[in-house]
Parts: sequence; structure tokens; C-alpha cells
Amino acid sequence: MKVLVRIGGSLVICLILLLLAARVTGFEPKDCPTASSLSCRLPGLWLRGDVVTTPVTDWSFTDKIETVKIQTQTPFLLPYSVSAWCVVYNGNFYVTSYRGRRWVEDIVRDPHVRLKLGSQLFDRSFTLIDDPVEKAAVLQAKGKKYPKWKVPAVDTATVFKLMPE
Repeated sequence: MKVLVRIGGSLVICLILLLLAARVTGFEPKDCPTASSLSCRLPGLWLRGDVVTTPVTDWSFTDKIETVKIQTQTPFLLPYSVSAWCVVYNGNFYVTSYRGRRWVEDIVRDPHVRLKLGSQLFDRSFTLIDDPVEKAAVLQAKGKKYPKWKVPAVDTATVFKLMPE
């Protein structure tokens, strides 16, 4: 019995040390212009940077940014972060994807996210867009920003809009 307690205690201590190391290093997802390699598609944990608290009214500056990082909160109390393409339509910031992806389901469950643009962190909330006209316009704008990206059908895409502060 003592051996099992020692083994279990050792495992718990190792897990705590691993989580502390992950918290310090962050384990952010990689910046990759194309998600062609496995290492570019792997998610991360905590995003690190300088938190911006000033309101942003026009996100058009992100037109020059290829990818952003999005950190969501999982039901397991650990963050989950990914690199994603973004688009601005009518001055509003959007991300799109498909249902079934971990980060998409996390945002549907809890819309509070942390965005990383360069070295800046923005704590914001997303809203799910259901209007097919707005979704189509956002998808077309994203198709113009990323010409190699194949614009999906409106009914298959999930579109999130960043809420104003």
C-alpha cells in the first residue's frame, strides 16, 4: 500500500511540476504562414505578452497581420490556444472555422477569449454570427485576404465577431 501511495504522490508532484513549467513557458502555438506541417497545427496553452486595456474601435490594422493567436478556456480549467486567420469587415474583427474543432466549441460554450496580435494581448469576447448575409460577406472578405483559401458554403462555416468593449 505504501508503494502505491508513493507512486501516486510522485505522479501528482510530477504533474504539478509539468503544469508549472507549462505556465512559465506558455507553450504557445507556432506562427506559421501555412499550416502545412504538424508542428504548425498543434495547439498551445497560455499566451504571453503585454495586455492592452484601451478600447479598440477599428480593427483594420489587423489586415496586415497574417495570423492571430486565440486562447480559449477548456472545461478542464486549462487554456487552449491556436493560430488562426482573421478578417476585418466593416471595421469589425472576425474569425471563421467549422464546428467540431476544440477551440470553436470552447468559444460557443464560453465566448471570453484572449487574442494575441504580435506581442499584444487583448481580453475580449466573441459572439456567434447567425445572419447568413453577414456570414457570406465575412467569408468573401476573408477569401480576398487569403486568396489561396477556398471560401466555404455559408451554412457550413462558423463565424465569430469580436464584441465591442
